[in-house]
Amino acid sequence: MRLRVASTILLGLVCAISSTGVAARASDGDCDFTGWQSYCDVSNSGDQVDIGAGLTDPGSTSTDPSPDPGSGQISPDPPTSLPVVPTVPEDCPLNRCDLPYDVVTPPDVTLADLVSFRPARPSLEGEPAGFGVVGMPANIVAAASEQRIAGTLLGWDVTVRFVPAAFVFEYGDGGSIRSATGGTSWQRLGQAQFTPTATSHVYLARGTYPVAVTVQYSASVDFGSGNWRPVAGYVTSTTGGYDVRVVEVRTALVDETCAENPSGPGC
Repeated sequence: MRLRVASTILLGLVCAISSTGVAARASDGDCDFTGWQSYCDVSNSGDQVDIGAGLTDPGSTSTDPSPDPGSGQISPDPPTSLPVVPTVPEDCPLNRCDLPYDVVTPPDVTLADLVSFRPARPSLEGEPAGFGVVGMPANIVAAASEQRIAGTLLGWDVTVRFVPAAFVFEYGDGGSIRSATGGTSWQRLGQAQFTPTATSHVYLARGTYPVAVTVQYSASVDFGSGNWRPVAGYVTSTTGGYDVRVVEVRTALVDETCAENPSGPGC
């Protein structure tokens, strides 16, 4: 029973010294709480208790000497200075105000600047090939496709894109139309010959008529960012040289064909 009482008294003494000794020593300036790491060494005047206490935080400095290898304490790593990260304003271009640079934007482009970039000419044909019949539709067909041309523009590397926007047909007799399509053949349309199409034309007199088509291309430019910037207006490309010979057709009841009688009516 006497041993248990002595032990209880000693334990109480240790707790009292642990709780009050640190505060007392801290008030005397023996404890360093100014950095990331603080260390206190509390001693009793008697020979009952010696207490060492430490508080360790990462990256702190300490003036405490290295602990005894046998004490079981782990010495903290030496402090490492952290880099100062600048605060970047929200309105900073590209969010890199910490770097000195000049922001250069591509120039505005007009049709006049694209004079050296020319799309290919459209194709032009008709049916029946090369001729037509007075008073009956002749089918005129043109074709053009999207084109991309790389080069240098105003000192910048650029890609120019041309997209067909409209087809303007000139039929050679004063007639013309503007169509969103270049037209297609009677066969692909599933139509009979000499029937109207979106790009057909009816000639009212015999003769040979020069036909032409002009494609209006919408232009846009890309300076390497993947962003296509439209250019106001149209770039045009024209194809001509297709002549339509228009003839009259008369129906007559004859006894012989033209092969049998080349001088017969209608031959």
